[in-house]
Amino acid sequence: MALKSTIFKLDLQIADLDRNYYGNHTLTIARHPSETDERMMMRVIAFILHANEALVFGKGLSAEDEPDLLRKDLTGSITQWIDVGLPDEKRIRRACGRAQHVAVIAYGSRATEIWWQQNRAAFERQEKLTIYQISPEDAAALTALTSRNMQLQCTLQEGELWLIMGEHNLRVAPITLS
Repeated sequence: MALKSTIFKLDLQIADLDRNYYGNHTLTIARHPSETDERMMMRVIAFILHANEALVFGKGLSAEDEPDLLRKDLTGSITQWIDVGLPDEKRIRRACGRAQHVAVIAYGSRATEIWWQQNRAAFERQEKLTIYQISPEDAAALTALTSRNMQLQCTLQEGELWLIMGEHNLRVAPITLS
């Protein structure tokens, strides 16, 4: 018998002062059986950084050729492709060919630095690509906030995220690599 996804509910309030975007989102997030809480929370961070009424979670780990998050225009063309983790250069190149803009949320420890150094030249040739790095400390702090029902308030200002969940306050400072 196949394992089923675990469902998480998230009430998210976003005040993005950098993009002048303000929105309330009620999200249902399916965490794949092989996905960690850390990776799921990175998908939430990706959603916050690129929040839009048309942004949706993709099949991610369940489908090889689909992003973790995506946004399409009215014609069905992909305007935004967002991956979480350390995708290979070939996947990024294909995504840049299919979407108007591609973003990657890289996280983890030493592996992120190695991945970046190995692929930096190829990534810097992709004009449509933005890569953010989340520090291991920020990723661990986010993971500690994970619960099946979450209420999260987020303010983005000058590239930093300020998150409030209950009595917990957290600052996440993504580093733009490319």
